[in-house]
Amino acid sequence: MRILAFSDLHRDLDRASALVEASADAELVIGAGDFASVHEGLAETIDALAPIEAPTLLVPGNNETADALREATAGWEAATVLHGEGTELDGLEVFGLGAGVPVTPWDWSFDLTEEEAAELLAGCPHAGVLVSHSPARGHVDESSAGDHLGSVAVLEAIERTQPQLVVCGHIHESWGRESSLGPTRIANLGPDGTWFDLQP
Repeated sequence: MRILAFSDLHRDLDRASALVEASADAELVIGAGDFASVHEGLAETIDALAPIEAPTLLVPGNNETADALREATAGWEAATVLHGEGTELDGLEVFGLGAGVPVTPWDWSFDLTEEEAAELLAGCPHAGVLVSHSPARGHVDESSAGDHLGSVAVLEAIERTQPQLVVCGHIHESWGRESSLGPTRIANLGPDGTWFDLQP
């Protein structure tokens, strides 16, 4: 399956337009959160992405809530929002978890504690695809200061379920970086779009 995945558009409508154009070659499109910026501009960004006709799976970032993302995508037939839930597409199981994990320093942010994230990740399937806004602790999660800002709950879910692929965003300084954990490929996406080819 040919997958186009991205994260952290943050209201960049030019990049959204480029993703729409690229999506003509995709069998699945994944958006790993942060379509808005501090809860502003969500609707306009989703409207810019809505011409995508391929099946599209989205998780909320910490810049928009799950409810707001579901509301914004209500008219986009190809889009499904995942947050603590999964779906199957042509035999490929995909599970999604949005929000900032662990809790960020910002009072406006849509966040989860590690405990809340672990509870929501309990249903993550074995050997599927995990779409998480937040990276796993110690993998593609380094800040500019060299601190690891990722989630222990996401890391433990990967260790437990061994997904084929984990895609994330959130930590901008690690955009474009990849890591691996056992059989799992882990990629911090960024807004330009990254291609993957997976077998269900």
